[in-house]
Amino acid sequence: MCLSVPGKIISIKENTATLDYGVEKRKAKLISDDFKIGDYAIVQGGILVIKVDKKEAIESLKLYQESFKD
Repeated sequence: MCLSVPGKIISIKENTATLDYGVEKRKAKLISDDFKIGDYAIVQGGILVIKVDKKEAIESLKLYQESFKD
């Protein structure tokens, strides 16, 4: 089973976006122009696949970040 957590796009250089998950940053490949800095998105297989509503993304990120606390 896979868990998909949305990240916030913080930079875009050529066809690569950097996403911030609050506890880590990751890079993903852009295959369309539908994404911009500030968007929240899901990455699958290293590719940005879908935008996520900001409110929903923030709620998901809070839960994800809490899983790192112990």
